[in-house]
Amino acid sequence: MTLTIGGLSLGIGLLLGLLGGGGSILTVPMLVYLAGMDPKAAIATSLLVVGLSSGVATLPHARLGNVCWRAGAAFGLAAMAGAYVGGRLAALIPGQLLMQMFGVMMLVTACAMLFKRRETEANATSSCPRSPWILWAIAIQGGAVGCLTGLIGAGGGFLIVPALTLMGGLSMRAAIGTSLLIITANAFAGLTGYLNHVQIDPTFAGGVTTLTVLGSLFGSRLAPHVSSQALRSGFGLCVSAIALYILHRELDLPLLVKLLGIHKEFWLGVLTVISTVLLYRLSAWLKKNGAQHHL
Repeated sequence: MTLTIGGLSLGIGLLLGLLGGGGSILTVPMLVYLAGMDPKAAIATSLLVVGLSSGVATLPHARLGNVCWRAGAAFGLAAMAGAYVGGRLAALIPGQLLMQMFGVMMLVTACAMLFKRRETEANATSSCPRSPWILWAIAIQGGAVGCLTGLIGAGGGFLIVPALTLMGGLSMRAAIGTSLLIITANAFAGLTGYLNHVQIDPTFAGGVTTLTVLGSLFGSRLAPHVSSQALRSGFGLCVSAIALYILHRELDLPLLVKLLGIHKEFWLGVLTVISTVLLYRLSAWLKKNGAQHHL
């Protein structure tokens, strides 16, 4: 079991370095189902592991000029605020319901990776955005993604990278490097929210983090030389399979109906999702106006 967790930790770090995301979306299931951790403790530990690993993996990308600092600051500051709020809201939601939300988010992420990749690449440019309109659009995306990251410990890189390419017009390599910077800030903001009600085992977290950091450094070194197309497709299928497994284990419809009746804050979550969609529309409008402003 220890060797399995160690191998997966290296693999998670490798994905972070190569693709600018994918860490927590595998770390949480690993900690819950292999290490036997409580879901909330697993999410908090995941935020710590992925935050440290992403920070280290950012350095090689920054040296290659693949980090857009303005876009990263706009997205990251808004995401940090959203992640802290999401981490605090998680105290109000049962662990089983959080895992169900995690499974749904994994399916959404997998679909985005499998079916939106070509559109993302086609809309990307090589320059970092400077228009205030586009930076505002990126910030709005950041707040929404940050809240999801803080709440369920996932939805970081594989939502950040498409947001940066579609909303910010970044190339894939620039989006990956900037995503790692944002994930670092995002994860620690979400962790701050969790530390109010969850304790982390420092020895276990330190071991997993060390292996993940090593993997992320190796992935960052490989990133300039490896095409991410096949990796994204294969990883999308892997994420789909894990999501279906989580939902199969965690989804209890009678209990879910009961929980929805007891925990009225779920409907606040529904309102949050609707608001996120509206904010996405607003960010698209801001991007359009920013493009017209430069014509």
